Amino acid sequence: MKSILWKIPFFMLSRRFGWPKMLPINLTLSPTPRCNSRCLTCNIWMKRENELTIEEWDRVLQSLGRAPFWFTISGGEPFMFNDLVPLAQSAYKHCRPGIINIPTNSLLFKRIPEKVDEICKSCPESQVIINLSLDGVGEKHDRIRGIKGNFEKFEKNLAALRELKHPNLSIGIHSVISRFNVDDAPELFDYALGQKTDSYITEIAEQRVELDTVGLSVTPAADKYSWAIDQLIERVEKMQFHGISRVTEAFRIEYYKLVKRILVEQTQSIPCFAGWASAQIYGNGEVWPCCVRADNMMNLRDADYDFRRVWFSRQADVIRASIRNRECHCPLANASYTNMLMHPPTLARVGAKVAKQSLRVGNGPARAASAPDVSAEEPEAAEERPAAQVRPEADPDPSAPETAERR
Repeated sequence: MKSILWKIPFFMLSRRFGWPKMLPINLTLSPTPRCNSRCLTCNIWMKRENELTIEEWDRVLQSLGRAPFWFTISGGEPFMFNDLVPLAQSAYKHCRPGIINIPTNSLLFKRIPEKVDEICKSCPESQVIINLSLDGVGEKHDRIRGIKGNFEKFEKNLAALRELKHPNLSIGIHSVISRFNVDDAPELFDYALGQKTDSYITEIAEQRVELDTVGLSVTPAADKYSWAIDQLIERVEKMQFHGISRVTEAFRIEYYKLVKRILVEQTQSIPCFAGWASAQIYGNGEVWPCCVRADNMMNLRDADYDFRRVWFSRQADVIRASIRNRECHCPLANASYTNMLMHPPTLARVGAKVAKQSLRVGNGPARAASAPDVSAEEPEAAEERPAAQVRPEADPDPSAPETAERR
């Protein structure tokens, strides 16, 4: 983390004045849109692309050098990409990232642990984060994901990954809060936190060009999301974290609050650095500032696989100008965490919170980061909850037929 903090003022200068020229520190690779889920919140599974080969990916990553700190290898379902392990190894060889993050729907639970084991062994200096998708408990998860038995495979995948004993492996759970599960969010949070994984993160379902969901009703109403996410904040703030986990959890709470602001304000509540500090490479070779707009800066195949040539192109500058002028806004989690890192007031709040927690732990007995005893605490929490936190009424039919084929 320290290796990127010194870059923050330079990214701020670059966004405002166009100088210095900076390569992104947060890069998402989407090698394939292919997916074996049929989620209510996503249509990417319907796409097919002329995908970059592993040889092409290697040339792209070589052109990046040591600039990226955080890689996310996404999809589609990343574990359906046959060269996932070589792709991670290529990123490690050329870029030496601090973090390699890979989400999964767990459907290929028999092959996932083997591939994760190989990635961890071959990328020893990177923190490998495997985030298991979970959008509901039991059959509720299967309904949203569109695959019967998905929840059972989630549990099997989690158990198998826990058997891996790599010091650079972190296992997390990731939930998408949508209009299809927002009313059941407390149940989902209690189950996920109760698994006591290394992390639990959520993001909000939104319309994205990449997912082919523009115009579809997947995002929960602002008041419902606010009610649900306050349940999560309440639970997380009763937990104690140690080391770097204090920092990451403080950022997550800031993200949840930021999403609430964006839903209400309908603008960039803090400056967006997509196109400067974060970017995405789609499976067909296009370079985007983010997956929400999916503006094509240029195809890497047309730039001899030179990322710098694309990133510093005239078309890239035009796209960045649009973002700088706030012609878009979104609560995209991946970009938002980078945006918060570039936002001094957010950094100040996170620093103050971490310092306060450190003092509190130093003055009392420490407790491991784990889920609170929700069954004992919920009644008291309900009594103390302000009137504004009263649960909004449920939608008449959260699984409306019009979206039956959406991921």
